[in-house]
This record gives sequence, structure tokens and C-alpha cells, in this order.
Amino acid sequence: MNHGMNSNTTSPSPLRCLFYALAASMGLASSGFAAETGYITPLTEFGAPDLQGTWSLATQTNLERAERFNGSLVISEEEAILIEARVQARNEASNQPSDPDREAPSAGQNVGGYNTFWMDPGDRLAVVNNEIRTSVLVDPADGQLPYSEQGRINLAAAMQQRQSYDGPEVRPLGERCMVGFGSSGGPPKLPVLYNNNTQIVQTETYVILLAEMNHDARIVRLDAAHQDPPLYPWLGDSVGHYEEDTLVVVTTNFHPQQGMRSSLEHRFYGSVQMKVTERFTRTAEDTILYQFTVEDPENYSQPWSGELPMNKNGEQVFEYACHEGNYAMPGILAGARRADFEGIDYAPTDPGQ
Repeated sequence: MNHGMNSNTTSPSPLRCLFYALAASMGLASSGFAAETGYITPLTEFGAPDLQGTWSLATQTNLERAERFNGSLVISEEEAILIEARVQARNEASNQPSDPDREAPSAGQNVGGYNTFWMDPGDRLAVVNNEIRTSVLVDPADGQLPYSEQGRINLAAAMQQRQSYDGPEVRPLGERCMVGFGSSGGPPKLPVLYNNNTQIVQTETYVILLAEMNHDARIVRLDAAHQDPPLYPWLGDSVGHYEEDTLVVVTTNFHPQQGMRSSLEHRFYGSVQMKVTERFTRTAEDTILYQFTVEDPENYSQPWSGELPMNKNGEQVFEYACHEGNYAMPGILAGARRADFEGIDYAPTDPGQ
């Protein structure tokens, strides 16, 4: 587990300085900073823009915009500081022992769950072009996914399946350790509850996007064509090319079981023919601007786009020791069979993470 944070840079004013100081103390930068400083993207030994390193997507900014923002994509530093302070207070409260007067619970008592020491969803809102963002989505302008009527039906069916415990095949892919939770491996890449790091490795003919969550490695073939006939692999079939200082990756032909992506407040549904175009642009020594557009006429009335900063945090990628046949799976299914036997109408919570 690693601890990636978000980028934050601002111009002078008391609150701006406070906001900037919080970010600067963690070695962060805004994606709009490059234009102001004349940042020149470094090149690899073979002349491509150098994107290599370990980058974090952790953020408190959700995929869709919450109603409390009244449709605004950008908020002030004052609002952001209040939101982030509430997040910090909530995390500190969650980290407290559930019963500080008892060293260990007695048999039969509720042993509770883990506190939040191992969670790392990010504690700051995303900053892009010196703007504090309320949603990853920038198009449509209202910050909401533009589901078609059929798309909503498909999403509801996928969510219903996630509440089934009939067998391992219907459980989420992250729970089965097939791919990471949510859309951590992408595309598009979105934050999850922990392990938000991505290591980028470049050669002359390939780019590897290694997500720390479930060690999902997406291999991007440069200046290539999509597979014909398609193989529908996990994470889709990705091909890429460079446009000046930007790596452009186009992915389609997704595995049919990977339609539902859900973690935290980042949730969407996509078809096997969904097309995702990603753009990775290094805008500072420690920042990559990550942009994406999703085209999927089977589920959406129009394409939708989002953007996030990817922040270099100086941490290494650790092994994610997960495998299909998760030790918890027999217990999960055994509990469901017991509930069936006793006639209990269990109401499972959303297993999005």
C-alpha cells in the first residue's frame, strides 16, 4: 500500500498560500504549472516524451459531480480547505480504536473491522490547470454520466448481479482477484480505495502501465493496429502513438466480464466495444495530466470525458498478493448458503471495493 496525494499549486493570497503550502510540502504540482514555468518535457533515449516513474491517481474528487456543488466544476480554495478538513477529521476518527478500554474482545463479541490505516483513497481534491475540481468528468458540462435508456437498464442489471451470491462467477472481478477493483487498471484509470500507484515503463515499441492494484499490467503496442480478429483481453486491447509531448492510447475490445466498474464513488458500465482514448501529458517534473474520452453508443447518448493529475510520489510499487480463489471467497459463499438454508433474506451492501 502506498500513499499518493493530489497536486495543488496556487498564486499568492493568504488562503491560496495555505493551500499551496499543503501541497508543496508533499512535492506536488498543478498540471497548469508547466505553461507558467516554461516546463520542457524530458525525452527518453529514443526521443519519446519521458513519462516513466511511479505516479498516483489518489484523490477525493469523484467521477460524477455531487449535487452539493450545484453544477460547478470548479470551487474556491476556501471551499476545498473545508472539504479536505472534514475528510481528515473523518479519517482520524476512523483510525481510533473501537474500544480503547479493551485490549482484545471476548469470544462472541463483535470484533469489528480494520480501521483506515491501510486505506489510501486520497485526501485532497484534484487540481487541473490551477482549478480545484469537483468531478473527474468535464464533459458533459453537468458532470453526470450521459446514460441512454438502454444504458441505465444495462447498469441496473449489472448492479443486480453484484448482489448475487450464487457462485464465484457472479462475484466482482476484484473480489475474485482477476483484475483490480473498480477501474484502477483502466481504461479509463480511476482511483480506488488503496494501491492507487501506476508505474510507467517505456521502450521504443511498447509502453507498460502497471497498476499497483492487483498488479494489472496493461501493455500498449505503439504504432500498431488493434487485434483482428479481436481477443477481448482483460483491460482491453490498447494501441498507442505519440503526438508531440503526449502519449495517446486507444483501447477497445474489452473482456465481456469487465463491463461493470465500481469503486468508492467512481462507477460506470461499458460494453465490449467501448472505445477509450487516453492522453498522458507530462506538465511538470512531478505531474502528468491524464485525460480520457469514452465512446460507447450501446450505453451512452454521447461521448464523455474526464481529466485528473497523476502525481509522482517517490514511492515504489509493492506486490499485491491476490489470486483467484481469494481465501475469503469460501466464507462469503458459505455464509450465503447458510442464509439460504435458514431462509434469511440477506441484503448485501454494494461490493464496489
